[in-house]
Amino acid sequence: MERKVWRRPLTEVQKFEANEYVAACGDSGVVYNFECNAGNRRDSYNVYYDDGRPLASSNGNEEWYAQFTGYHPCHAIHTAESDSGFYDGYMYLQDWRGNNTGNPIDVVIWTDRGTNVHCTTNLDMDSWETEKS
Repeated sequence: MERKVWRRPLTEVQKFEANEYVAACGDSGVVYNFECNAGNRRDSYNVYYDDGRPLASSNGNEEWYAQFTGYHPCHAIHTAESDSGFYDGYMYLQDWRGNNTGNPIDVVIWTDRGTNVHCTTNLDMDSWETEKS
């Protein structure tokens, strides 16, 4: 008679180690980090798209079709999706009546999908700090 030997069942566990990058949904976009640094905090500015349309203005002649009233820089660092409303433009310092004074200042404008206005004088978006979305 042959005798059978009982053995304790063995469980083999393997540790998963990712060795390839797999993109998740929405991982193809770029998120920019930039400073809203165009201008002095205590001053107001009229902001225009590159084609001359006003975006932010307190001037009585433009206010009816300007999207926002005068711009004031907040000097905060903003994190923004690349498709959330970046435009090339320029701005003028306002006088006490809201009229343009001085020379135009070239800026990149971020509108946060049309909800606010932030401008930077760093015109080279390729130099901005980025992250994956």
